[in-house]
Amino acid sequence: MKRTTLSLFAVTAALAAVTGVAALTAPSGGSGSGGGTGTAAKQPARLPVQRSALLCPVPTSSDVAETTYTAFTPAGSGGAARTPADLLPAAAPAGGTRPDAKDGKDSKDGKGSKKKTDEKAAPDKPVLSLKEPGRPVTAGTDRSDAPALIGTADGPLAPGWTVQQTTTVSAGSGRGLHGLSCTAPDTSFWFPGVSTAKSRQDYVHLTNPDSSAAVVDLELYGADGRVQSATGEGVTVPPRSTLPVLLSTLTSAPADDLTLHVAARSGRVGAAVQAADEKTGGDWLPSAGEPAKSLVLPGIPADATSVRLVAFAPGPDDADLKVRLAGASGSISPAGHESLHVKGGMTAAVDLGDLTRGEAGSLLLTSQGGDAGGGSPVTAALRVTRGKDDKQETAFIPATPAIEVRGTAADNRDRSSTLYLTAPGKEAQVKVTASAGSDGGTPVTKTYTVKAGATLAVEPPQPAGGKGGYALTVEKVSGGEVHAARMLALPKDGVPMFTIQPIPDDRSTVAVPEARPDLSLLTRR
Repeated sequence: MKRTTLSLFAVTAALAAVTGVAALTAPSGGSGSGGGTGTAAKQPARLPVQRSALLCPVPTSSDVAETTYTAFTPAGSGGAARTPADLLPAAAPAGGTRPDAKDGKDSKDGKGSKKKTDEKAAPDKPVLSLKEPGRPVTAGTDRSDAPALIGTADGPLAPGWTVQQTTTVSAGSGRGLHGLSCTAPDTSFWFPGVSTAKSRQDYVHLTNPDSSAAVVDLELYGADGRVQSATGEGVTVPPRSTLPVLLSTLTSAPADDLTLHVAARSGRVGAAVQAADEKTGGDWLPSAGEPAKSLVLPGIPADATSVRLVAFAPGPDDADLKVRLAGASGSISPAGHESLHVKGGMTAAVDLGDLTRGEAGSLLLTSQGGDAGGGSPVTAALRVTRGKDDKQETAFIPATPAIEVRGTAADNRDRSSTLYLTAPGKEAQVKVTASAGSDGGTPVTKTYTVKAGATLAVEPPQPAGGKGGYALTVEKVSGGEVHAARMLALPKDGVPMFTIQPIPDDRSTVAVPEARPDLSLLTRR
């Protein structure tokens, strides 16, 4: 019996490392534990995850677009990988990837292909394969019918595995740089800042990585609360398939400044929203962090010409948000925009104008008051515009959780990246490492100090002798919380094309509580 009991604890620890979920709870010591022993509970050990899953949506339906995929796992001590981390095509829905999909012909030579994409990707052939940690790999396509991708990484390739999908759309609605860190499957996603207005085409892409169907609800919330939509309930996503849904088909009343909640009834999906505007370009809108009473939205560029805040309070209580801008030297209250009232179950929005005025920053939101005196949880995102007149380009910044240990941003290019580091509370020290390039070079590391309540915007280090794209890892060394984002800027024909990716913790480790065997099982009967 004793041997069986101890084996079960060992199996539980192994499962936690694989799934990222600890299955046991350590007993809580101390006088407040209700019968505890008075001994403080030990902090759970952290072990590297043994499997990671990522989902990349259909990148574009444009005939004049090019997409680059970049995969990377930070170097570690896990030894050589036995199997590569592969990204495989997901099945497309009947009738094509999107209602506006083109025929897939290339705008230059009519062959519809570029690097490694002369034919449609076979379902069992990887589009991108990572074989070793520490060095990114890339692949590209200019197909308008490129598939969504489903991938897993095991063993030493799993901790911190990151895939970036970057698409340049040269013309038409949604012209601009569309960047996205491919997402892990989950059961709940929040997207403040979506729109069903006639000038916008917002698609939510749902990708199911599993062998059974997933069923999700698509809930829209506006200034007056829940937007009624029978077609958004019980949406089925077939196994190992992707499904794009045009948000304007969920309601007959066009509206700006909505919040979308993707909630899985059964199964799990990856979800991301691609927004395309007739005048201001487009980008991917990443999901925001779970609703909380304090939020950080990092990475507003210094030259932003317009910043719009969209916030949603999911509970029944109103939220009064204190709004602060964390700049280079500290935090201030923007004149005329010191607060925002958000009614419970409703979405509120405010135009903050050229908020940064030449100095990069991050927005800090704190929910105050409420019936319990502590404020109500909210979620939020920013729509950021650079450029003027017909040379405008838009990106989105969601509320981003702090980096607990390490975060990663793939697909950085020579002198095209800006890293934003924000310490909303205490001063923090951060270590940033540029990986080897995809075509050579050696890593370079630099340590930064971020002032309390401030945002540090830097051109990150680049690999020594590096060639090709590279990845950035951001590690918290000491001090207070750190929130991060990366801007990739690739101007073209006078348009300041850019995209901003939040850098949350990469969840490369999982907490495994100390397992204490139940000695009562050893009692002789």
